[in-house]
Formats: sequence, C-alpha cells, structure tokens
Amino acid sequence: MKKQIYKWIFENLMGWKIEGNFDERIKKSVVIVMPHTSWHDFYIAIICRGAIGVDINWVGKKELFRFPFGNFFKYFGGAPLDRTGGLNIVDSIVQLFEAKETFRLGISPEGTRKKVDQLRTGFYYIALHAKVPIIPVSLNFETKIVDFGKPFYPTANLESDLNVLKKHFENSKGKIPENGYNPTQS
Repeated sequence: MKKQIYKWIFENLMGWKIEGNFDERIKKSVVIVMPHTSWHDFYIAIICRGAIGVDINWVGKKELFRFPFGNFFKYFGGAPLDRTGGLNIVDSIVQLFEAKETFRLGISPEGTRKKVDQLRTGFYYIALHAKVPIIPVSLNFETKIVDFGKPFYPTANLESDLNVLKKHFENSKGKIPENGYNPTQS
C-alpha cells in the first residue's frame, strides 16, 4: 500500500516517471545518482525510493544518529558511519556492507551540488572492495525521468569503468544544469 501511495505522489502529483528497474534480488550495491545540483535531489530520491519499494541507504557520521534525530534518519535509510580505529571512509563503508545482510548505498559521485570537473572515486573503491555492483541512476529534471541503469561490476580498471558508467548520464540535466557534471568532458 505504501509503495502505491509513493508511486501515485511521484507520478501524479510531481509528474515524474521511472525508467528501467531496480532488481530487488540485488541485496548489496552502490547506487550512484547524478546529476546532483540541488537540494531538491534528496526528496526526489526519497519519494522515488518509496515508489519502487526498495530500501536504499545513505551514510552519515555517527553523531548525526543520536537523539532526537537518530531514529528519523534511520527510518529514511541512514546508516551511522563509525570511523574510529583509524579507518578511512572507504574501509568504514565496506565494513557496513560486510555487517549487513542488505545494504544498498546511495551516493553522488560529484560530492557536492556545485560545479565539478571531476568525479570523486570513493564510490568505485567501495564497490570494488565490497565486491558489489554499481547501479547508475540519473535524475533528469528536464524530462522528469529517473532512469535506473543496469548493474555494473567494477573490473579494477578505474578509467575504463568510469567511461562505461558515465554513458548512463550523458543526457541528464540537473535542477540547476550549469552546476551539473559533464560526463563527456573528461
């Protein structure tokens, strides 16, 4: 019932569509979402997540998950990131993958809503080390389409793999297009 409500809101009230599909049998993955140019991206993604009925997680420093907001953040897919013990972010997130039966990490490779000329590669190394697929998802504000790509397993050839992944985002326009990463430029 909840999925139908989210879907109705997403399609009828907001006017968005979903293309492609998310294979629910994939219990662990890194879901890269681009372009990320506006705070609007967050609620579009949350409502889309409800419309497809698949839990997609995000991470934040463990301090965010204390009272009074901890349960609220967890309800919306948040997972506290514990970086004690000298672990870097990639290793800390890989530990989350190892500890959970189902964990789908949603992340923006741009790392910011501002214009960037280069993607951050942490998402790639997380997927590589956790041995999980990368699922590309584009948010196209021009067409109001969220497009789910096919799962891609990293090969350890970063440059080649990024070229394959970037193709999924070539025609996507963010809410603020001038802030969007251009996947054909590098």
